[in-house]
Amino acid sequence: MVKAPDRAAALGRPSYVWRSGQERRLVLVRRRVSLEGARVLDVGCGIGAYVRRIQELSPRVCGVDIDEQRVRRGSSSVPNLMLAVGERLPFLDNSFDVILLNEVIEHVSDDAATVREACRVAKVGGNVVIFAPNRLYPFETHGVYIGKRYVFGNIPLVHYLPGPLRRRLAPHVRAYRAGDLKRLTNGLNVSWTQHSVIYPGFDNVAARSKLLAGALRSILYGLEKTRLQALGLSHFLVLEKRGPLVEAEPDG
Repeated sequence: MVKAPDRAAALGRPSYVWRSGQERRLVLVRRRVSLEGARVLDVGCGIGAYVRRIQELSPRVCGVDIDEQRVRRGSSSVPNLMLAVGERLPFLDNSFDVILLNEVIEHVSDDAATVREACRVAKVGGNVVIFAPNRLYPFETHGVYIGKRYVFGNIPLVHYLPGPLRRRLAPHVRAYRAGDLKRLTNGLNVSWTQHSVIYPGFDNVAARSKLLAGALRSILYGLEKTRLQALGLSHFLVLEKRGPLVEAEPDG
């Protein structure tokens, strides 16, 4: 991946306030995996918003992030945050019941290595939970580069461009089809226990109009039960580790 010169663009812009969108994602996770008393790792934790919230369910929760500024800021109020990269997690094999990768793999240098590391530190029978941008969503929410100028915002139709052109506009972030996620898990001894596509939380809209946000949530969350979920914002994927990791066979 091309490294974007803008730090926020390259690393993402996590919310510093716990809002309904984050709570909804946590509810979705809890429907699929047990967090109560579990040993949980949040990879790409930022200032520790999810770590703080999940620590209400289990005392054995920690987070890692590549951004020293965010880790320092979060550590002032959230315990068990540390500096590390997703491709090289500082933990032994089979250490955690649940690993969370919430809108992370699109930003890392090596997404396949990051998913593999998450699976490595998961216990057998444990789960890796991934939220990642959907290539079929009509907007690129991370902004784009026009030449050397970074334009932040929801930019329409970028995901529908051919791969090389999309990467030229958005070299700082990936977006995935289901097949792309399949390729990331090829050769790993895991099973997909959950895969769906979810729509946004519309928290920014709610800040301006709760009525409009409520209408959007009602309509689009309903679409998650139909084939039109395919146009949602993010993939929601839960992997279960079935046994020791299996090396992918070399091509040819």
